[in-house]
Amino acid sequence: MENNATLLPADIYQVIDKSLLNESDKLVLSMLYMPIIGNTAISLYLSLHNELKANSYISVELSHHHLTTNLGINLKELKEARMKLEGIGLLKTYYMEGSINSYIYELYSPISANEFFNHPIFNIVLYNNLGKEEYDRVLNYFKMPSINLKGYTDITSPFDMTFKSKNYTNYEIENEETVKKEKSKLNYFYDFDFDLLISSMPKNLFNIKTLNKVNKELIRDLAFIYELDPYSMSEIVKVSLSETGMINKEELRKNVRKYYQYNNSNKLPSLIFKSQPDYLMSPKGDNSPRGKMIKVFETISPYKFLKSKNNGVKPSERDMKILESLLVDFKLNPAVVNVLTDYVLRINNKKLTKNYIETIASQWKRLSIETASEAMEQAEKEYKKYKKTNNTKEVAKKKDILPSWFNKEIKKEELTDEEKKEFEDLVKEFK
Repeated sequence: MENNATLLPADIYQVIDKSLLNESDKLVLSMLYMPIIGNTAISLYLSLHNELKANSYISVELSHHHLTTNLGINLKELKEARMKLEGIGLLKTYYMEGSINSYIYELYSPISANEFFNHPIFNIVLYNNLGKEEYDRVLNYFKMPSINLKGYTDITSPFDMTFKSKNYTNYEIENEETVKKEKSKLNYFYDFDFDLLISSMPKNLFNIKTLNKVNKELIRDLAFIYELDPYSMSEIVKVSLSETGMINKEELRKNVRKYYQYNNSNKLPSLIFKSQPDYLMSPKGDNSPRGKMIKVFETISPYKFLKSKNNGVKPSERDMKILESLLVDFKLNPAVVNVLTDYVLRINNKKLTKNYIETIASQWKRLSIETASEAMEQAEKEYKKYKKTNNTKEVAKKKDILPSWFNKEIKKEELTDEEKKEFEDLVKEFK
């Protein structure tokens, strides 16, 4: 369940340990998880774990001021790091409102290196974030050395040859819950439509029993990372079936990857298709045209927004690299990227010029612009300065092709019919 409560320094928290963290886990966190979620998120995880005293699985109550001071970060950075840990399955957060708000943080174990390198999402993203050379180095670090057992005989004693049962006591054993190492699965806000997938499959080829829990999780993970709808996924599942109508998981992985690379210039995906973080969303209830436009910028991914500007055609590899740079290198929030994309396309003759858009991105980053509203206001300011210092016919012409959200009267809903249609078309598309 989403929680948009404002995090305060005085808010208290407790840590519950379900990770039973060991040294091998810490290596996995630093070498495999960190390239995906960053150093701050891993530092937060380890700091929360350090709050647990020896042989204790629940910490004492502490304030978030204590946590931010120890980490050297502010509350906004803390919440962002926490959301990354939650999203990747290392942390669960529970919240209770009161005169002093209270949080419970449950720590979960990272998956093993073997599970990580076989994960349909994590493995691909790690490869993209590290590059081939560094990825191979990390993979080799975790490889188990092989020993040639040729000529050896397995003489290990079996359990029943070593022990036997004996009637020893009448003590009644109670199955009380004991501590155990727990891993949290990835959660998705929007679930995959398996009913549509099933309806798209030929009944004579597909065995419905193959959609067990494990295969459903695999399909959902693959659909997310490769941006596949149920119909597209059903086409790939068809060619990944065995003679008995069961899904061959390795074939499915391979075919999904081939399908994506064929349609994306042999590239592989990364985790950049995200929407605006909840805590940077505008307040609900603003139904003015400007408010609706802000909601569009906040609630869709930069990829989908650019695709809509391309009349439904997938963005080119070059444009995708620009989006990735804005999100990953400049660390702009998705809603800000959407505003920037809309602005540049309008004033630059529908072109995303790399140097031009990155110049603006650098300025907005230095100005700490994080929300759609801030980005829109800054774009308006910059254009007014430009128009004032370059009062030419060319600049005057650009007025007609500016985003209609530039018009201050938009706040009063005094729009032309053309502007109203523009808003209605764009907002309607993402309802």
